[in-house]
Amino acid sequence: MSNNLHLLKFTPILKDKVWGGEKLSSLLHKDSDRKDIGESWELSDVPDNTSVVSNGVLKGKDLKELISEYKSDLMGKNVYHHFGENFPLLIKFIDAQKALSVQVHPNDTVAKERHNSFGKTEMWYVMQADEKANLISGFQREVTSEEYVHHLENKSLTEILNFDEVHKGDVYFIPAGRVHAIGAGVLLAEIQQTSDITYRIYDWDRPNADGTFRQLHIDEALDTIDYSAKESYKSTYKKITNSASEIVSCPYFTTNILPVKGSVNINHTNKDSFVIYMCVGGEVEFNYNNQKESLKMGQTILVPASIKELEISSKHQSELLEVYIK
Repeated sequence: MSNNLHLLKFTPILKDKVWGGEKLSSLLHKDSDRKDIGESWELSDVPDNTSVVSNGVLKGKDLKELISEYKSDLMGKNVYHHFGENFPLLIKFIDAQKALSVQVHPNDTVAKERHNSFGKTEMWYVMQADEKANLISGFQREVTSEEYVHHLENKSLTEILNFDEVHKGDVYFIPAGRVHAIGAGVLLAEIQQTSDITYRIYDWDRPNADGTFRQLHIDEALDTIDYSAKESYKSTYKKITNSASEIVSCPYFTTNILPVKGSVNINHTNKDSFVIYMCVGGEVEFNYNNQKESLKMGQTILVPASIKELEISSKHQSELLEVYIK
């Protein structure tokens, strides 16, 4: 292992959105005075949006350079073998002051064929929600594509969609093909495949500032939608202080919840992958090989695959999302 490879923090990439607000700056302390910041890309390998290291001796290097130089030491042998020099995950914080469009993402096969891209399976962890804030995940009942088109054309799509009121700590897994939307008043952490492919199917008939409307992708979405329904779309999980508990696991990523109070020693020898930590509550300190890095709510750190042991501590109850690839 190279002595230069250390715990890595990155400069957030902030995105203006028609539905964005001020929580990313006011609650998560992102450096911006803009009032419509919808997303903070914490860790990205999306073309033209490559994350840049903000700490340590590797400060100023971007994620592409790191992968090229450190390969499996950064990524893990199996991950590097499968993805090469493409980082497989996109990590975000999202503030929806207004509702996002109703949308769907294609799977790997369709995305590769149409866009030469990965598909987009993702998950949400709700960090804060205004009173009665909700989101859309899937359909209330199984529908046919014909029923779906009928409701879309008659502007009654919301009659068949599943709305859930949400609260802090709620988790939703959104596989490719599931119709979804984040509702107004929701602040969340999002973990997804590295892809920026979205099929927008309904945008609440709202105009842009110049009076135009955002593009819809009605035809592209038709054969990508999963028209089935589930009894419940919310994930269930347990929290155990100073222990990582799985909340989502799929072929693209595994996410654990790790509540921290006091000090916990972490051992990743059973993982052949980088590990990402997103702080979703409180503040923690990472300690590795005399390197100390604090992580406040709304910040993210990348632990290279070659770093197998570290310590995490917190004076007060804090919460981390722990993300890696099995």
